Amino acid sequence: MIEATANGKHPHRSGGAAHPSLSSVADAVYTLPELLVVLTMLVLITGLAAPQFLGYLGQARSQAAQVQIKNISTALELFYLHNGGYPSEQVGLSALVKAPPGVPTWRGPYLKSPEALLDPWGRPYRYRIPGRNGNFDVFTLGRDNKEGGTGEDRDLVSS
Repeated sequence: MIEATANGKHPHRSGGAAHPSLSSVADAVYTLPELLVVLTMLVLITGLAAPQFLGYLGQARSQAAQVQIKNISTALELFYLHNGGYPSEQVGLSALVKAPPGVPTWRGPYLKSPEALLDPWGRPYRYRIPGRNGNFDVFTLGRDNKEGGTGEDRDLVSS
């Protein structure tokens, strides 16, 4: 709150001038060493926090891929119930979004959009029938798009 003196003038202004005094302007300015200390602290905090954040981002992508693989697997099971079989490898997972030729009992789409068939790294999920882990496999090769790997590069497969 700004208070005025008995004569109605601001206490930090001389003679009612429209500009603050030089001393009040100098008090509001930071020195170069103060700015450098603050910037150095920000850089250190960012340097320590960024790797942790990127690790969480990688884990989130892997977890998202696992959830998407389960959703695609559920859609394949529904396709099976309606059509008496799974889509062939040649037709692939696109049969969950668009009716494949020669399937008159198709009641899809079983997934809302074609983007649901892309893994978190922007590549199409792979589909194998018969699967190594069941009737079919839906899988991604992870961030590196190579078989094997650990962490974000590991392969994620339906069970």
